Amino acid sequence: MNVKTKILIGIFSVILLLNNVLIAKQLSLKSPDGEIEINIDVNNSITYSVLYKDKQIILPSPVSMNLEKFGQLGEKAKLLNTRTNKVDRVLYPVLPLKNRTVRDCYNEAILDFEGSYSIAFRAYDDGIAYRFLTNLDGTVKVKSEGVRYNFPKGMKIYLPVDKSKEPFVSHNEAYYYHKDMKDIDGKQCILPVLVEIPDGPKMLIAETDINDFPGLYLCGSEGSALVGRHPARILDYTMDKKRYRYTIVKKRAGYIAETSGERTFPWRVVIIAENDADLLLNELVYKLARPRQIQNTSWIKPGKVAWDWYNANNIYGVDFRAGINTDTYKYYIDFASKYSIEFIIIDDGWYMKDVSGEKSDLSIINPDMNMEELFRYAKSKNVGIILWVGWKALDDRMEESMDQFAKWGAAGIKIDFMMRDDQDMVNYFEKVAKEAAKRHLLVNFHGSYKPDGMRRTYPNVITREGLKGLENNKWDDRVTPDHCLTLPFIRMVVGPMDFTPGAMHNAQKNNFRKVFTRPMSQGTRCMQLAMFVIYESPLQMLADSPSNYLREPEIMDFLSEVPTVWDETKVLEAKISDYIVIARRSGKDWYIAAMTDWTAREFEVNLSFLGKKKYKTDVYQDGINADRYAEDYKRIQLNVTNESILKIKLAPGGGYVARITP
Repeated sequence: MNVKTKILIGIFSVILLLNNVLIAKQLSLKSPDGEIEINIDVNNSITYSVLYKDKQIILPSPVSMNLEKFGQLGEKAKLLNTRTNKVDRVLYPVLPLKNRTVRDCYNEAILDFEGSYSIAFRAYDDGIAYRFLTNLDGTVKVKSEGVRYNFPKGMKIYLPVDKSKEPFVSHNEAYYYHKDMKDIDGKQCILPVLVEIPDGPKMLIAETDINDFPGLYLCGSEGSALVGRHPARILDYTMDKKRYRYTIVKKRAGYIAETSGERTFPWRVVIIAENDADLLLNELVYKLARPRQIQNTSWIKPGKVAWDWYNANNIYGVDFRAGINTDTYKYYIDFASKYSIEFIIIDDGWYMKDVSGEKSDLSIINPDMNMEELFRYAKSKNVGIILWVGWKALDDRMEESMDQFAKWGAAGIKIDFMMRDDQDMVNYFEKVAKEAAKRHLLVNFHGSYKPDGMRRTYPNVITREGLKGLENNKWDDRVTPDHCLTLPFIRMVVGPMDFTPGAMHNAQKNNFRKVFTRPMSQGTRCMQLAMFVIYESPLQMLADSPSNYLREPEIMDFLSEVPTVWDETKVLEAKISDYIVIARRSGKDWYIAAMTDWTAREFEVNLSFLGKKKYKTDVYQDGINADRYAEDYKRIQLNVTNESILKIKLAPGGGYVARITP
């Protein structure tokens, strides 16, 4: 190579280098309080990193999206424009879980790129989020979305492992394993996921507004990273012939979504909490969700519901045979009416299979059930009826069935066994929400993926499952107080959870047994009562038999009065998996609740947040023998002021509730 050639190559290299420097862009976006900073680097790829109080908590992590025919968005990115936005407003949830109002305050940067796409970043005081936006003609096929979180070494994770037999066919129910990040390579988990920084904040990874797009899963990678995965679209499937509930996937597509080219995509959310208590107050998933799509919400009412399936219709002291029949559900209605319980659920068994014996049919009613009579009777007692349905049976006759439910006068539907969040199933959820809203029906999704902000978009979607709840005690021994004190810090952060509390048979660790038809809970009776205050669900079930509740009117004095939505929440003490002490206000009444793991604990609660009045307090606390006999409790009444101190003493697996009224 001659000297002239070397000089030309050198000049060309310098030109390339200068060109790359000019193309590369670094942008910074801070939260309103300045504590959180997102640094965005646009070069050949797009990466972002996050600092909290000047400490890097997310290392540079790439974002991208691969579209058929349009290629990899985010690769060889050319930034055209940056738009910034500051928002500070107040939102008013139809069914408030924590507080009557929600402050929505953030700084936003929207980066516009060559190729008709943008990426929006938002920085809140309690987290960050980003999402893609596209402005393309027609429809597009999304082959994949590149979601990756790179963390510093030494992180820990609360891992909700997805143990489904078939990939991406899941109830989204998990127990949480506290592990080092380096030990989870290859393990796939469901959302939300909680990552723990040594000597730093906790980060909860979630998503919201997944309209017309599949749900996100995360997989451990390279010892300190989480990498996103999405279920591919299902092209062909059958239903199991035995129960007509489970999807058997026969063929998936080579892409994850086929959707409009002009749209916004789901928000990738990282909630950042300085301490465990902050997790319990976070509403970022709600704030980032699509605005409400229902104009008239006056008919959407919260409440409690008497549920049949957990207790296997074990009612007694009656002169009829208990089971799935008209007399049994009239008994439930009478119980609900006596204690002003707003609803009952008629669960599995009220409709039958068709003549083939392979397909459930909502039009074929169990001959032991007189539905018209039950709805007439319930209306006369001012009790609403919610009907359980399998998702596919409903899908087969969606509009016809919902019209019938509305004609009967149903208050809502509980839909079960979806077990998927591919694009078509996500769209099914929205279809159900829309069709139900047209007929003023509440919706409770069971066998469901995690909450994704739908409660803001469709407030008639009042609660959902997607967790290991009370019913698992029927066949599993892992719904321990530790598990019950992990759920609020992870699963409940993203939305209401239908845990279904209220067990009246309670056991300490050494005498718990799995009994499918006569189930018991782990922990004390007062722990079950505390769940009605600590666990958030505008539709809160009373899971046990009405016969058991009727035997204990003192318990019903509390359960008949406790609200299911709240005007104000204060977290007084909190440590994930160990304990919670919380205060919630409904109107003029305050409720104090506490739960602990298998360790007995004591707390002192300063009531300085009360007004300058005298208050009467109704307390349910663990009995002196609750450490041996978990159903032991004591009820006491006392007077308090804002200068009083409540002393709480919890047995192992214990609980405490107090209702404070002026």
